[in-house]
Amino acid sequence: MTSKLQTPIDYLKGVGPNRADLLRKELGIHTYQDLLNLFPNRYIDRTRYYKINQLQQSNADVQVIGKITAFKEVEQKRGKRLVATFQDDTGVMELVWFRGQKWIRDNLKLNTTYVVFGKTNWFSGKFNMPHPEVELQEEHENNLRSAMQPVYPSTEKLSNRGITNRIIIKIIQELFLETGGRFSETLSDPLRSELKLIGKSDALFNVHFPKSQELLAKAQFRLKFEELFYIQFQLIIKNLVHKAKIKGFPFDHVGSYFTNFFSNHLPFELTNAQKRVLKEIRADLGSNAQMNRLLQGDVGSGKTIVAFMSMLMALDNGFQACLMAPTEILSVQHYNGLLEFCNKLNISVQILTGSSKTSERKKIHAALESGELQVLIGTHALLEDKVKFKNLGLAIIDEQHRFGVAQRSKLWHKNTSPPHVLVMTATPIPRTLAMSVYGDLDISVIDELPAGRKPIKTVHRYDKNRLNVFKFIRDEITKGRQIYIVYPLIQESEALDYKDLMDGYESISRDFPMPKYQISIVHGKMKPADKDFEMQRFIKGETQIMVATTVIEVGVNVPNASVMIIESAERFGLSQLHQLRGRVGRGAEQSYCILMTGHKLSDDSKTRLATMVRTSDGFEIAEVDLRLRGPGDLMGTQQSGVLNLKIADIIKDKDILQSARFHAKKLLKEDSKLSKPENKVVLDTYRDLSKYKNIWNYIS
Repeated sequence: MTSKLQTPIDYLKGVGPNRADLLRKELGIHTYQDLLNLFPNRYIDRTRYYKINQLQQSNADVQVIGKITAFKEVEQKRGKRLVATFQDDTGVMELVWFRGQKWIRDNLKLNTTYVVFGKTNWFSGKFNMPHPEVELQEEHENNLRSAMQPVYPSTEKLSNRGITNRIIIKIIQELFLETGGRFSETLSDPLRSELKLIGKSDALFNVHFPKSQELLAKAQFRLKFEELFYIQFQLIIKNLVHKAKIKGFPFDHVGSYFTNFFSNHLPFELTNAQKRVLKEIRADLGSNAQMNRLLQGDVGSGKTIVAFMSMLMALDNGFQACLMAPTEILSVQHYNGLLEFCNKLNISVQILTGSSKTSERKKIHAALESGELQVLIGTHALLEDKVKFKNLGLAIIDEQHRFGVAQRSKLWHKNTSPPHVLVMTATPIPRTLAMSVYGDLDISVIDELPAGRKPIKTVHRYDKNRLNVFKFIRDEITKGRQIYIVYPLIQESEALDYKDLMDGYESISRDFPMPKYQISIVHGKMKPADKDFEMQRFIKGETQIMVATTVIEVGVNVPNASVMIIESAERFGLSQLHQLRGRVGRGAEQSYCILMTGHKLSDDSKTRLATMVRTSDGFEIAEVDLRLRGPGDLMGTQQSGVLNLKIADIIKDKDILQSARFHAKKLLKEDSKLSKPENKVVLDTYRDLSKYKNIWNYIS
């Protein structure tokens, strides 16, 4: 059956080259299979027939059985309209046409029973139905039709070119007639009976032409489960194949670097979550497979120290390690943070970024190849072909969603054998999304903050409270604290951003005049050197206030900064607000985050602000964000449209997703080669999917 479903859509009766072209361009429908997987958005209930005396002034779609008893033409400003008197045994209504009148006069017969369907209007004392769908009662009863009429996704262009919902229903009916409505089963019998799933052919028929609400629900459940099951199945297989095929370097002993650091130089007691994650990483590094792990932790949960201790395991086994960060500022910060530890342990460490001088680069390249350089920290510059390691054992990538998959693989090819990979992200990703997008990575989560951290107090203030906010800033500065004031970046309009920032800067300068107060300013139009100079002044405590656009979002660490003021907070997404808030609360003092907004707020903005005030748990915030924005936006632009799903919705169907992952794992555990006869259908479907549709079609 599968090969038949790969037939180009042009060959289906009622389609033809012009329609086929439109369907390809507008809805991405190339084959019979694509058309079969065009699932309705919603359904109109055609189970009910109304009597004319039951009609309500509700503008809903209704269907009525009756006879046309008369036609008349009514003159109007432009041309004429055709009006038919339509009656049943309870009353009379009118059917109205503004065009196509000749055809209607010629084809509709008086005193014959018809079923009419459409929206009704109440007009001068009686109901009328403009341009109704009209069908002879006997045809209506014989048609391949469902009680619930499907409404399909469409575009303006399709409607304008006459491809209406009715036409789409017709060509899908044609597809069912041509295939006999029989489609190959794609799930094994044991799985179907365990979950009480209806068969594939029944599910497809009832999703397009449901006989009842109950059958529709069963069909949707079955198809959602199947879609999520095969996505998870492919991801899990990818992970298993990866582990079986790609041998990692076994780090079989814990040596003096690790034990010396743990016993003598650890700056604070590790949390239980950090200990658990280190155990998971150690187990991976000790096995023969290459580690491919995602380390998720909230802002300030101590991912960096876990990453450093993982590097020490590589060094103890005679390997080099590298840490790659998305921005120069962040890589410099990692370098400064780890330099002190490396010096204490006598480890050679260097930093390589776009602004490293040529002479320095040459030295670094040579030291890397000879193996005398043990740890390299840097930006994308690490990916250049000239950068060659003697034996890279562990690559750590910070803030993964800013790096593409291609860049990860480039790091792999730095060696004869790929290094272990640890990907860190400070943007907590809800479990459902992580299971789908990073299903091929093992996931570790640091879900507690280090002891002694005071939770940041977050409040929402309107512009009219600005004077009180300024007074609060003065009090904090008097205590010796520093303040961030952040303005939103609206990419479309750099001029506007710059103006907002400069207006803000001027009013702050008036309220906080020199020489008593010093203010730094950082924005996207500045040269990197000037930006760096201003950042350094703030870091050293020479300025008390840093006015900035969101360039400070990632990784500036100033323990003395205790107040984060976010201007026009309603313009920021939740994850951005959460990241910005994480820039304070890094010292021992109580920190504050003040969300400033105007009075007019959308419902979504209100939800975002209320969430920020209520909780500082990044995972909870990510769940709300996923509900508000959908999966596409959450992963950042590089991965927009993250999940290209046909029928499932990972937010609403997260229980089905968890069940699908559980059953996919269980099946592969019990029958990893899919050699049992009952699993042949799963194997065949998996092969077909790999042939016609790769997992990366789902995950961009």
